[in-house]
Amino acid sequence: MKAIVQDRYGPPETLVLADVETPAPGPGDVLVRVEAAALNAYDWHVMRGDPRLSRLALGLARPRARIRGRDFAGRVEAAGAQVRQVRPGDAVFGDLGEADGAFAEYVCVPEHLIAPRPANLTAAQAAALPLAGVTALQGLRDAGQVRPGHRVLINGASGGVGTLAVQLAKALGATVTGVCRTRNLALVRSLGADHVVDYTRDDFTRDGHRHDVVFDLVGNRSLTALRRALTPDGTLVLSGGGVYRGGSLLGPIGLLARGRLLAPVIRQRVVVLATSPGRAHLDVLREHAEARRLTPVVDRTHPLREVPEAVRYLETEHARAKVVITI
Repeated sequence: MKAIVQDRYGPPETLVLADVETPAPGPGDVLVRVEAAALNAYDWHVMRGDPRLSRLALGLARPRARIRGRDFAGRVEAAGAQVRQVRPGDAVFGDLGEADGAFAEYVCVPEHLIAPRPANLTAAQAAALPLAGVTALQGLRDAGQVRPGHRVLINGASGGVGTLAVQLAKALGATVTGVCRTRNLALVRSLGADHVVDYTRDDFTRDGHRHDVVFDLVGNRSLTALRRALTPDGTLVLSGGGVYRGGSLLGPIGLLARGRLLAPVIRQRVVVLATSPGRAHLDVLREHAEARRLTPVVDRTHPLREVPEAVRYLETEHARAKVVITI
């Protein structure tokens, strides 16, 4: 089969289209013929080995997982003897987690990491949901404990997670403020945001407005600044993201570490988000999608051979919503 492989850390040119062996499913695994695979900030972080401290987990000299990509949508090609919930021909979507391997014609995945695809979404839209959607869901519902009437601010509202977070926050009954750049204001409004802030003109940390939950998806503000945007007993949820700025030792890890250290000694809640893939969250996302409360926005699509170009765009150009690979 064809797949995008990587044998050393580096720029997009290290991603190469190659012939590799088609994986064989084990007893509890499912072999999926991939129709679409979505890019995430995670992908360029792994590709670059950036921040460098993350290589302790990813692999010191090269990524442990040779084939890039986490999110996918496709159809079941074969299933192991212990698989009970899907069968060949079923349309599914899922997140491989740190195992990676979605930028390929086929992927082998444990059954608990996939779910039936939302019936009203295309393969490209479904592929855009897993990691970004679970991040938004866990960040708002679980970590942020968003309730009807809450005032929620999303920093990075036009990105892959942000566009889904705006919609999920509205579905949870919140009043939503989205922070983005000028060209994305109309998009964020169209997703349901009650207020939008153009970060090139206004500073949401100094405008005097206070929010019950601030969901930071960018990591470009200090903890002090982010806390200014909160009510006295509000919740700050920190997640990763951003664009490539030439490499770093710590990157967003520094902000996350400071958040963990500060959390026990202040009244406001500071939560460092740690997501994990799984069927339960995928099922919730499917329900929201089929109820028309959640529609993934796809910025652009690329064929498999253009993954390097797609990753370059994602890591440098503040992509609107999701970039998807069609296979």
